Amino acid sequence: MSSMFKYQLPVEQTEWKINGQSETCLTWEYDDGRESLLKLYAKGKKQQWDADERIDWSQDLDPENPMLMPDETIRIFGSPMWEKMTEAERRRTRYHSQAWQISQFLHGEQGALICTAKIVEQVLDLDAKFYAATQVMDEARHVEAYSRLLHEKFELSYPMTPPLQALLNNVIEDSRWDFTYLGMQVMIEGLALAAFQAIRDLSRNPLAAAVNAYVMQDEARHVAFGRFALRDYYPQLTQAERDEREDFVIEASYHMRDRFSAAEMWPVLGLPQQACVDWGEQSEGLRNFRTRLFSRIVPIIRDIGLWGPKVQSAYEKMGLLAYADTDTDAMLDADQKVAEEFDARRHVDQIVGVS
Repeated sequence: MSSMFKYQLPVEQTEWKINGQSETCLTWEYDDGRESLLKLYAKGKKQQWDADERIDWSQDLDPENPMLMPDETIRIFGSPMWEKMTEAERRRTRYHSQAWQISQFLHGEQGALICTAKIVEQVLDLDAKFYAATQVMDEARHVEAYSRLLHEKFELSYPMTPPLQALLNNVIEDSRWDFTYLGMQVMIEGLALAAFQAIRDLSRNPLAAAVNAYVMQDEARHVAFGRFALRDYYPQLTQAERDEREDFVIEASYHMRDRFSAAEMWPVLGLPQQACVDWGEQSEGLRNFRTRLFSRIVPIIRDIGLWGPKVQSAYEKMGLLAYADTDTDAMLDADQKVAEEFDARRHVDQIVGVS
């Protein structure tokens, strides 16, 4: 059955075509590559998983609050619009707000699938092709998992939000291989990790929490992939070339900050669009959430060498400089351990169920 009827806004066409330019690179160098990428490739092979088997899809979402998230995560929580709502209207707002967010995860994962396939085609080094090939499978699995969560459990969805679409357009259209890494592996994947973490850690629904925990286990490797590749490459560039990439980082950061206003959702709920957007912009909850979203990105931007005065100034204005010294390795290790803990809990539940 088609999923098109589940969209809450019109989707003008079922295909989104981008005139991306790329150069296909084959290499005849088959000797060992960089140790960091080969280790990541080995981990990527070992950590492949099946969404049918690892996730218990028999679990349902709560009709009152699908992912059992705190109301404080809703953009307009505490606003005059929220205070005037009946309980039925609040239930509908919870449902749509969470479906909107999972919709953006789903569309972003399809964008990641396309970008990673592009990396396999574009990048010259075989070690990077090896790892990117494992990520293509990861991204296909993520699209599958979020699609099932959205279409089988929520049974409604939203199109891609315009800021995310604009950023993906820029990443896919650019012919330079490092822009694909920078835009997808560092910026989009880094932001996604922090957004997934909010659901993994705050949701009391075991299905929603597990999906995000398992996806994060993969995404942690993906961000490391971009970090390893680019910190070797960017020191080789001229200052003018680095300036161009820093300009892209700044523009992408603002695109992603604006991605979470959910402007297109409020009219569907019969709420005043501009008033809802304005409230969100001023709310402490959304400001704190947006700030945390960059906790994964800022230290990597510094690590790969795109840390000029313009980037630092932009991040200072956005209130993000404090994240520059974050230990990204520790966060990635924690993501791995949390996924393993979800596996252990499910194993215990299965034993209890059998006994």
